Amino acid sequence: MKATYTILLLILSNLFMTLAWYGHLKFADWKGFSKLGLFSIIAISWGVAFFEYCFQVPANKLGYHGNGGPFSLVELKVLQEVITLVVFTAFTLVVFKNESLRANHLTGFAFLVLAVYFIFKK
Repeated sequence: MKATYTILLLILSNLFMTLAWYGHLKFADWKGFSKLGLFSIIAISWGVAFFEYCFQVPANKLGYHGNGGPFSLVELKVLQEVITLVVFTAFTLVVFKNESLRANHLTGFAFLVLAVYFIFKK
């Protein structure tokens, strides 16, 4: 059960992280946001990133085997990276409709999935 909660928290964390890191690129399309300066954009992104940490820190605390969780530190990091990639890809395809996935992207993703396999292989 801890593994499931950890993964769900990591997904939520990455939704906020992706929004904080890349959401501001769509500000030009939003009324009232298009004229914001860089400092304002950084402040808004930082505020959104706060919620990332509200999920990321508990996910790592709950999931880490040193705290009774099911994952090693390396396993947690690899999970986080793959979840980041999945969330980022979905975000890109939904929000940035001018972006597309190419064969080289899919090949790279397949290698990342293989990395997860090898990291978790006992």
